[in-house]
Amino acid sequence: MQATKTLKAIGVIGLALVMSHSFAKDLNELPSPFVAKYEAFRHDNDIGTAKLSLSASTNGLYQLKYESKVSRFFLSDKRYETSEFSFKDGIITPVKYDFVRKGTGPNKALNAKFDSKSNTIIIDDKENLPWNGEFDNQLFRIDISRQLAQNKKEFEYKFLNYRGQKRTYNIEVVESEMLNLPYGKLEAIKVKVNRESSKRETFAWFAPSLDFVLVRLQQFKDDEEQGDIRLKSYQKN
Repeated sequence: MQATKTLKAIGVIGLALVMSHSFAKDLNELPSPFVAKYEAFRHDNDIGTAKLSLSASTNGLYQLKYESKVSRFFLSDKRYETSEFSFKDGIITPVKYDFVRKGTGPNKALNAKFDSKSNTIIIDDKENLPWNGEFDNQLFRIDISRQLAQNKKEFEYKFLNYRGQKRTYNIEVVESEMLNLPYGKLEAIKVKVNRESSKRETFAWFAPSLDFVLVRLQQFKDDEEQGDIRLKSYQKN
């Protein structure tokens, strides 16, 4: 039971908030393409890895990809996300989002298309939701560093999560802190993610010296640590 909770928690952390990984001084610019790799821990025990990458596609769109692989005892969990989006006049607009989960327990998948002509989100080619400018489950990950670089202290994101549900996160800057990570020692800005569920607390740290890359993410539920993702390597492409 405890191992199952660990895998679920790491999956939620990775999908909810491996947020952004390179900053643009101007909000009319996107972060530079990058690859960031992480180690996942629970109570300082190494339980897996995660990776996030941003690249430009040949069709004029951009791709943001996330994957995580964690295991605990005889249980395993693998998750993959891919976002396609456009960027024009400083505005990030989702086009398509895919999610796949494999491992112990039932496999899961979701596909969402964002139709700008009808202002509709089409989920698995079956269900339609009204689209009121929400991001997909990933795109705030490449926007947070842009906001922190502009010295923003509090901001909000409305998005469609990997279950096809609309949610809201409020991001609040807490303090600056020195961290000791697999990557090395870094000074980082700590933020708190305020969500609609009061049972969970999530904190994230971003390093100005690494273009405001996300360097750590830690989640608690009922005051118990559920998972901790720490930066191992970061490379601009």
